[in-house]
Amino acid sequence: MKIAVLGAGALGGYFGGRLLQAGRDVQFLVRPARAALLRQNGLVIHSPCGDVKLDNPPTLTAEQLKDAPAPADLVLLSCKAYDLDSAMDAIAPVVGPRTIILPMLNGMRHIELLSERFGKDKVIGGLCLISAALDPQGEIHQFNEMHDLVFGALDASQTDAVHDIKLALDGAGFRAVESSDVLQRMWEKWVFIASLASLTTLFRAPVGEIVAAGGTSISEAVYDQCAAIAAHHGHAPRAAAVEQGKRFLTTPGSTITASMCKDMLNGTRTEAEHIIGALLARRPADGDALGRSSLLEAALVNLRVAEARRLMKESGGQA
Repeated sequence: MKIAVLGAGALGGYFGGRLLQAGRDVQFLVRPARAALLRQNGLVIHSPCGDVKLDNPPTLTAEQLKDAPAPADLVLLSCKAYDLDSAMDAIAPVVGPRTIILPMLNGMRHIELLSERFGKDKVIGGLCLISAALDPQGEIHQFNEMHDLVFGALDASQTDAVHDIKLALDGAGFRAVESSDVLQRMWEKWVFIASLASLTTLFRAPVGEIVAAGGTSISEAVYDQCAAIAAHHGHAPRAAAVEQGKRFLTTPGSTITASMCKDMLNGTRTEAEHIIGALLARRPADGDALGRSSLLEAALVNLRVAEARRLMKESGGQA
């Protein structure tokens, strides 16, 4: 199976790197600067599951893609939500009649946009469960042993293709999970990610500090509001997901914070609109319990203020 991986950052680099290490046919679609760095230093992964250095991994830039490369069988799509338009442009040259796109973004809006651009038959559901980051040298650091790539058909017509993907990803150094309820799992992750991002950006603190300051009930309320929106769309988080989500959000001493909080505090762009804004946009127009989502609204307004300040500073104005 010919696999194209958009980007070679923390997610694309990790899963694509493991596939390449296992001998799969992988090409990374990257920007010229990243391609040059990979040629110079290789693709480096530091992981409790085993370190790896892959010298000169196969890369393609947008300029090289103009030469009509052969279509990929599978595209692994990992990018920030605000880069989705440019990401779709980047993968378009390798999307052929039989290509399947497996996105690893959070939320749901990207599924709609990818389906509009490439066709519903080409887009399957996907999510990843991993804690990883790229350091200033461009090396990937995985912080624990969890490295699941979950995927599944969104339509019965995709079943055979998903089985083929499972065969291609098995044994590649991470956990490849074919899910019969991938949409439910995507909603459950969205509820948790939106809750964690709302809390930690609103209070500018990790979970443990919020709990120590008396914020446990607020943490639970934020989760409940996100879960209510999911339930309205037929995807109420299951009991195990609720238990796990609330436990993560209310653990004393926890240092967990959302990557969105780190981005906000570092003065970089966030995925606020895709993660929190898009969830709020799906709440029902009426109904007391579901219609009042003031905590989520406060978090989104806070992030919009931070983004306005970032743009002002970027343009040379006063923050």
